[in-house]
Amino acid sequence: MSSLNQLGGRLLVVYDGHCGLCNGSVRWLLRRDQRDRLRFVPSESSKVAELLERHGYGAAEAGPETILVVRNAGEAGERVLERSDAVLALLAELPGAWSALAAGLGWIPRPLRDIGYRLVARGRYRIWGRFKSCPLPTAAERGRFL
Repeated sequence: MSSLNQLGGRLLVVYDGHCGLCNGSVRWLLRRDQRDRLRFVPSESSKVAELLERHGYGAAEAGPETILVVRNAGEAGERVLERSDAVLALLAELPGAWSALAAGLGWIPRPLRDIGYRLVARGRYRIWGRFKSCPLPTAAERGRFL
């Protein structure tokens, strides 16, 4: 858990490492995170097992069903965001129009946003594929992953 305490206020993105869409989204975020606000860990990693358990997520729930964004990971004020709330939190950390998009989408009630999220999530393996193992980050990206 010590690596969670070294995030320095960054958001921790817990994603399905086997999902093609999720991996593509992580690559997209890495290219746009110019302020170095995000860290990433696949939900299958033993490094987040305690965090997931602490918040009531079993391995099956956190991996295949939703993306999680953790604020203040490993600290007293730790908070987990899921589904569309997680996506909005990520967009809000990006520069320019992305943070404005997050603010605009935030006006849509969460139940409606989550319906859209679940529709995409339901077809993600069929449309974007599934990896047999979690792809490894490049040497330049390794410092951004736990």
